Amino acid sequence: MSLPPVEPETRPLSLEHRPLLHPLLKGAGTTLSEYSFANLYLFRKRHGYRLATGGAVPLILGITYDGLRYAMPAADLRTLTESAREGIFREAEAIFPVPEEWLSAFDPGRYAWTSEEGDADYIYPTERICTYSGRKMHGKKNLRNQFVSQYRHQGFPLTPDRVADAFRLVEAWQSESGLPPEATDYAACLEALEMAEDLQLCGGIYYVGDAPAGFLLGEELGREMFVIHFAKALKQFKGVYQFLFSSFACLLPGNYLWLNFEQDLGQEGLRASKQSYVPEFLQKKFRVTRRGGTPA
Repeated sequence: MSLPPVEPETRPLSLEHRPLLHPLLKGAGTTLSEYSFANLYLFRKRHGYRLATGGAVPLILGITYDGLRYAMPAADLRTLTESAREGIFREAEAIFPVPEEWLSAFDPGRYAWTSEEGDADYIYPTERICTYSGRKMHGKKNLRNQFVSQYRHQGFPLTPDRVADAFRLVEAWQSESGLPPEATDYAACLEALEMAEDLQLCGGIYYVGDAPAGFLLGEELGREMFVIHFAKALKQFKGVYQFLFSSFACLLPGNYLWLNFEQDLGQEGLRASKQSYVPEFLQKKFRVTRRGGTPA
């Protein structure tokens, strides 16, 4: 007689789960921006993230921006048995995000997959953002140079003694946006600054005179990629974003050949901004579902 499957224990994602998930997410071997504990933790409320344990591999359960209930395994799907992959569908409508190279784990006769443009991460060569080389980047280089020539500026690592300046900048940025806080990543950004050491985030902060003008905050995502989770600056300083990205890219250690600017969430303004920096490619994220209600 076969035993019924063990019902997994699910709990809201919390900081206490970092020792379990951080090494598993890194070991999964993908550079999708969701495979970062910091990313998951900081946006846990927006996506309703829960951790399910007790199965073959821990699962992060959540809801996409467009309402899809999904499960994200903390492992390379190709390393799981067919039974384990099927079992994931007991917890969600889809497996997401799945990098393209993992799709080989799924039989196309039993499973279907799609990718949404708003889900894809924007990937740039670090050297190109540092120098703004090439004809298509000429406008970015001009704006950066205008900032450098017009403003007395200086930059520093975003260490704990400078976090208070970053907090003030976020407040000013939020006010400048003209949007309600719940429509931006305001709350997640403040929490990221407050918990940067716990989440192993690092970045830089830049000043015009004595006033904070912009900062970046991110982390390593694979040996050759650095992901930028937050980039905030005040538009009153013309060229500040172009300077911010270029300066930070030039200071990164040489092993980080790529910058990940994350997804655009289908927002036209965000999409236009990210596309204007001329990505080398968009890193697709697939949503895998069962065909015709195939039983798990």
